[in-house]
Amino acid sequence: MVLAKPKIYVTRQLFSEAIKIVEEVADVEIFEGENNPIPRDLLLKKARGIDGLIPLLTDRIDAELMDQADTLKVVSNYAVGYNNIDVDEATKRGIRVTNTPGVLTDTTADYAFALMMAISRRIAEADKYIRDGKWIHAWGPKMFTGGDVHGKTLGIVGMGRIGLAMVPRARGFNMGVIYYDCVRNLEKERELNLECRTLEDVLENSDFVSTHVPLTPETHHMIGEEQLRMMKPTAYLVNTSRGPVIDEEALYKALKEGWIAGAALDVHEKEPTDPDSPLLELDNIIVTPHIASASVETRTKMAVIAATNCAAVMRGEEPPNLVNPEVKKVKPLI
Repeated sequence: MVLAKPKIYVTRQLFSEAIKIVEEVADVEIFEGENNPIPRDLLLKKARGIDGLIPLLTDRIDAELMDQADTLKVVSNYAVGYNNIDVDEATKRGIRVTNTPGVLTDTTADYAFALMMAISRRIAEADKYIRDGKWIHAWGPKMFTGGDVHGKTLGIVGMGRIGLAMVPRARGFNMGVIYYDCVRNLEKERELNLECRTLEDVLENSDFVSTHVPLTPETHHMIGEEQLRMMKPTAYLVNTSRGPVIDEEALYKALKEGWIAGAALDVHEKEPTDPDSPLLELDNIIVTPHIASASVETRTKMAVIAATNCAAVMRGEEPPNLVNPEVKKVKPLI
């Protein structure tokens, strides 16, 4: 008796190196959209009868979807985070959930540091100034003056993999580093000569604040009006973690009224960002479309890891990056 091949659905076009991995173990269908999310009704339809699903962070994988996907064995998220997945519900149903940790650490830290430099030195403003045809006179001593990065203090909120990767980058610019995390990393404090402080101390004493926390009920709007008022009026806020970590209404007031000097966001409370957002009216903010991990090398590695996780479950193996290990082992499907 020949078993039918498992079915895997991929919610976005991925790199060919990854698709080859899952095609070796399953029949694979891929949503044709490149930069647009799969419509919810189509995702629910495509979930029926599949064994594996490779979604993006923008795809909501909840009980409603799992009701449709009654043969689903694994949700292999193409992301480090997995707040788009109801992990508890998946665990109850014996569905494995996997992610892609570690691979984007340095690439994201590079980008966060690039945003720090870009907002403080007003690079985006200056670029737009020339493109708009406004550079019609010689420069003056006060033209686009910003803030130095070297020699300043970086406050890191969240000392996980990416937060730790920010430390050597800051030290390369002769920056002081202080950090806040709800769980202290004593080993790294000794190894890297780091100082853990309260969130209030970090906000009050940093020239740059870079957030690197997961999105949880505790971190939702952890940077709000009260926290923004603690920061220096010359300080800059950078977010490459999750958009809802920052209260964007409060941030607008802070930037508009000069509580802080500027902000750079790669992630947003609502994604895609509302084109009518008042934040976009301001010059002292840089906004980018959730691309901190967007190097060819890293995005390819992420896809390969997601595919490898999914293929492992099809073979009845433990996937390398299992989020819910309490799920019982599944039988091989091939």
